[in-house]
Amino acid sequence: MNAHACDVPPPAGSLVLRPWEPADADALLDAYRDPAVQAGSRAPVADEEAAGIWLRAQEEGRAAGLRHSFAVLDRTLGDAPVGNVALFFPEPGAPVGEVGYWTVAAARGRGIAPRALEALTGWAFGTFAGTGLVRLELLHREDNAASCRVAEKAGYALTEVLPPSALWPRAGHRHTRTAHRN
Repeated sequence: MNAHACDVPPPAGSLVLRPWEPADADALLDAYRDPAVQAGSRAPVADEEAAGIWLRAQEEGRAAGLRHSFAVLDRTLGDAPVGNVALFFPEPGAPVGEVGYWTVAAARGRGIAPRALEALTGWAFGTFAGTGLVRLELLHREDNAASCRVAEKAGYALTEVLPPSALWPRAGHRHTRTAHRN
């Protein structure tokens, strides 16, 4: 198990980031019924079986040190997850990681996504700097203006327009943030 698998980002105001739990399956299914969440996902969750697979994948990725996915809870909205933030590594000790996130419709427009992303970013650089992490990347579809705003609010600069690919059939944006930003 990765030495950092039990670490979690500190609370960010009313936000709490914690590992996903099996009891979150219904909230996960509800979130993936949202077309906006589906559109930004590389692995949609359509039913209970898929939710179980997704939840196990988060746990296994965390144990391997390759994926650190956190349910985002906002105490002002209740006890159920209202979003997800995740950090992905292509291999343990990689100098570049990728971050991603989503929020449910009821949580949008409240500043939850940028605050959760900022908390994840600070945690990632603090936790993995010793293993060589120097840059984080955020990728999204070019037509997703809301993701551009979230990236900018969390300190991720637009660095590249990406052509369509097998993973993303539409053009996209790459935003980056370095460990020692100016």
